[in-house]
Amino acid sequence: MGLQIGDIVPRKQLKFEELKGKVVAVDAFNAIYQFLSSIRQPDGTPLMDSQRRVTSHLSGLFYRNIALLSEGMKLIYVFDGEYHELKGKTHDIRDEAKEEMKAKYEEAKDEEDIEGMRKYSSGFNKLTKEMIEESKELLQAMGIAVVQAPGEGEMQAAELVKQGIAYAVGSQDYDALVVGADRLIQNLTLARQRKTRSGMIYISPEMVEHNRVLNELGIDHDQLISLAILVGSDFNPGGVRGIGPKKAIILVKQKKYPVEIFRELQEQGRLDFNWQEVFEIFKKPNVSKEKVSFPKFNKERIIDLLVKRHEFSLERVNKQFGKLNEAKKSSGQSKLF
Repeated sequence: MGLQIGDIVPRKQLKFEELKGKVVAVDAFNAIYQFLSSIRQPDGTPLMDSQRRVTSHLSGLFYRNIALLSEGMKLIYVFDGEYHELKGKTHDIRDEAKEEMKAKYEEAKDEEDIEGMRKYSSGFNKLTKEMIEESKELLQAMGIAVVQAPGEGEMQAAELVKQGIAYAVGSQDYDALVVGADRLIQNLTLARQRKTRSGMIYISPEMVEHNRVLNELGIDHDQLISLAILVGSDFNPGGVRGIGPKKAIILVKQKKYPVEIFRELQEQGRLDFNWQEVFEIFKKPNVSKEKVSFPKFNKERIIDLLVKRHEFSLERVNKQFGKLNEAKKSSGQSKLF
């Protein structure tokens, strides 16, 4: 679900070469679910090995991250820990939506409707414990640092930026911005080209900067948190009925302080959640101080996981190693292997 503030925040397009030498803290679950949804066969079936174990996430993690590493970036993947109890309602809503999509998929399957199967198949992805552990194993073998967050992965990624360990957070959501990350990069792990009815379009990464958001909207950080709560977050899904992003900006500017912003709404009986509790989650997120170390690239371990365990093509995997080595040589770095 996430924060619906994309239409009001200023952003700028980036070229991948602008991120050369930069460390980006990626919201792992956000990226992995993205791969599970997008990397599929024409009928919507995820990629699987002969034992019918899903491999779409491994394919995405390997090929997309090889492309990013080839650009000279360093990556940290941050995994979610325990979710806050207030997020339970959001999980319930998501579970209901998944069940609905699964039923529609089965109906399309019975009717041999390939387009319908493709349309609904991505709506009921499930990330298992085994998939998470293998994702971590692959990332570390690729020389990518892995951090386990105590709570929300995106908020921990924001903490790495605030500590100066990372340059930016990589995520499609906006929570990192609301907890104070200086920079948020979107579209980082998306495919660089997307097929549309009018043809192929290029997808470039986009930067959203915390200070620029505050300056252009004319608000402070507490008002940004209040705005996020008004429009709805994972901790209060739906927000306040009848208030979208544009109305929320007007309200936070008029009332200025969080107590004043929510007092009138409370008196009107329009709040069905404890706004102070949600405010505290963003103001004092559940994060930890981390020392991040980057493991060595391990070709043999990658081949063992992808080729031997999950039947990826050895030729295709080796080709990616070659691309990465070429990128290293062209940038004057030593060979990987």
